[in-house]
Amino acid sequence: MASILLPLVTLFLAFPASYLQIVEAETEKIPSLKLNSHILQESITKQINENPKAGWEAAMNPRFSNYTVGQFKRLLGVKPTPRKELSSTPVVTHSKSLKLPTSFDARSAWSHCSTIGRILVESLSDRFCIHFGMNLSLSVNDLLACCGFLCGSGCDGGNPLSAWRYLVHHGVVTEECDPYFDDIGCSHPGCEPAYPTPKCVRKCVNGNLVWRKSKHYSANAYRIKSDPYDIMAEIYKNGPVEVAFTVYEDFAHYKSGVYKHITGDELGGHAVKLIGWGTTDDGEDYWLLANQWNRSWGDDGYFKIKRGTNECGIEDDVVAGLPSTKNLIREVSDVDADADADAGVSFSM
Repeated sequence: MASILLPLVTLFLAFPASYLQIVEAETEKIPSLKLNSHILQESITKQINENPKAGWEAAMNPRFSNYTVGQFKRLLGVKPTPRKELSSTPVVTHSKSLKLPTSFDARSAWSHCSTIGRILVESLSDRFCIHFGMNLSLSVNDLLACCGFLCGSGCDGGNPLSAWRYLVHHGVVTEECDPYFDDIGCSHPGCEPAYPTPKCVRKCVNGNLVWRKSKHYSANAYRIKSDPYDIMAEIYKNGPVEVAFTVYEDFAHYKSGVYKHITGDELGGHAVKLIGWGTTDDGEDYWLLANQWNRSWGDDGYFKIKRGTNECGIEDDVVAGLPSTKNLIREVSDVDADADADAGVSFSM
């Protein structure tokens, strides 16, 4: 799948306003000379690969071979979430009685769900498959183009928690109804410097489909307690979640292994899909995540990051929502619409 998503359309995370204000303040300090320099640096690759304690391998990823620091920074457009929205969002905790496996990969746990294995951050699509048995892809274009100022600034970034709420109140159509930009496919660069935010049309490209009837909804939007156990339990029970973390220059060079920040300036916040966890042969705990920078970046488009120490803020705010039965075209067996928000979790404020 194309490299097509900025944090606004990564479908679903929340970042503390105080954190993002710090990120914005720091990145504003980057001098223009550096913004115009190449993001990939042989010196960074050398420093990582010659460090026996780094725990990961760096490379001059072809994904960003022609990118400047400024262009790379544009992919990191998570906007601050107002404190009022954060405080009014329920926080999920899970009972500690659940015995979790030492390793878990949502791609194999729900192998019948095709969207989990795509390098595309769309956890609501995953959860429609996991909970309702529906293999469908939801429209990035709908959220990116039609949520408007309520979510943020389209291709220039957005307010992710508001994007989640858009899914609750307005729903999102299928990719078949409203595909992203065009049909170029995996070569499409998506929200990159040469492409502006698409216009909201609210009409299916397929004449046999109706926009309103193609909408699929989230039943709710919630945060998960910033505790590794609760995060793992949420994934294990309900499917992939959305997270965000601080991106430094060295992350652009990630190739394989368990990432930890080693060197380089702080550039911004980035949203990704958390799909599992595990422990290396050397005993290092990690999270497994899907990125949206195409398969030419990282470990075939995926990456691992240190688990349990809140590396780069990866455990600070985790957001998800459960699929709603509202407006479903076909009947879903054994599903009680009133139980959408249950799924074995408890909420606290």
